Amino acid sequence: MNAQEQVAVIGAGVIGTAVAYALARDGRRVLLLDRDEPGVSGASFGNAGHIAMELQEPLPSPALLFNFWRELFSIGGPLHVPARHIPAFLPWSARFALAAFKRSANTRHLAPVVRPSVDVLEEMLREIGRSDLLRRNGHYEIWLNEKALDRALAQSRSMEHLGVSTAAAPADLLEAAKHAAHANTAAGLWFPGCAHVRDPLEVVRAFATAAMERGATILRRHVRALREHDGNIEIATDAEPLTVRTAVVCAGAWSAPLLTPFKLQVPLESARGYHVEFPGITPLVDAPILYSNENILVTPMASRLRATSFMEFAEPDAPADPRKPARLRAVLKTLGYTSEESAPGWVGPRPVLPDYLPAIGVVPNRPNLFYSFGHQHIGLTVAAVNAGLVSDLVAGRPPRHDVSAFDLRRFGGHTR
Repeated sequence: MNAQEQVAVIGAGVIGTAVAYALARDGRRVLLLDRDEPGVSGASFGNAGHIAMELQEPLPSPALLFNFWRELFSIGGPLHVPARHIPAFLPWSARFALAAFKRSANTRHLAPVVRPSVDVLEEMLREIGRSDLLRRNGHYEIWLNEKALDRALAQSRSMEHLGVSTAAAPADLLEAAKHAAHANTAAGLWFPGCAHVRDPLEVVRAFATAAMERGATILRRHVRALREHDGNIEIATDAEPLTVRTAVVCAGAWSAPLLTPFKLQVPLESARGYHVEFPGITPLVDAPILYSNENILVTPMASRLRATSFMEFAEPDAPADPRKPARLRAVLKTLGYTSEESAPGWVGPRPVLPDYLPAIGVVPNRPNLFYSFGHQHIGLTVAAVNAGLVSDLVAGRPPRHDVSAFDLRRFGGHTR
């Protein structure tokens, strides 16, 4: 088998490594490329760890569109667009606004991919001998103080509409949360169908290891460009160029430049999230807790808690904003969590397209060039489902879920 028969997967985050494993399992000769070790450079490293099968609706909605100002960082919310980034962000936000009025249709496209995510991930982790990484204890959403019960009831009705099961959160958990935050009231829901992982980075490493055990090769290369060459794909890197028969772009927030030469429009933004960690802290419960009013998710992981928040639209490699972890620590303190300033923190880019649907498909007129990225806040959630879809596409099989809505040509791109 020569080099031209390889399938190159570009990007070794949770999406890329799961795809690499699925392709290697299919018997393909896989070459996994990334500028760093698997899971280290992108969003996968700092993932919240929540397997969010409840997030079946894309984010753009009329309600958010007309009330987004309430979410702004300047008044205490999670949303921030630095002034320097506004000119580049405006075209993306216009597409976001249009997508808000297509939410019902976009939910019909996204929900079938998200709904089975816990089961499919569990099956894949069991298959590679790493069931220990997954906890199927659901997750909790908690509201504190004013209108807590009203908001919990509204969320319960919203989830019922999507077919997502919820139940009232246990009284002892609500009492503990209320006591820790010195709150007057607390209300909450349990989502029994959800799950979490003990360490997102270990999930990425597990997929990468499983791919190598089935013959995949991992190379640390910074992929700079792709081009067609005699019917194959030539990959320009920071070292020597590589030539493969087939390539799959899974480079997360760095994917767009690799595809724009093929006349595809890729309106990809980087919605950066921040986390801080609490080593050695015992969780209130062995499941993620979303503090809904505060927009903070706290997830129990191996030997630590991880708290995540913020949607900062900025360049993927821009310096971290020190105000974000500082505010996160301050709000967590009001919720009863304390963290040393020296405790680990992180910022990383989540790749988002303006309709909050992923990009999954094949480049027109290039039947050997595929893509899979833009999974917004649910990359870990749908990684295993997505891997099956990509393996179907590469094999020429009908995908197990319809992916036509995820084709990048929805943004008007085309090839000659």
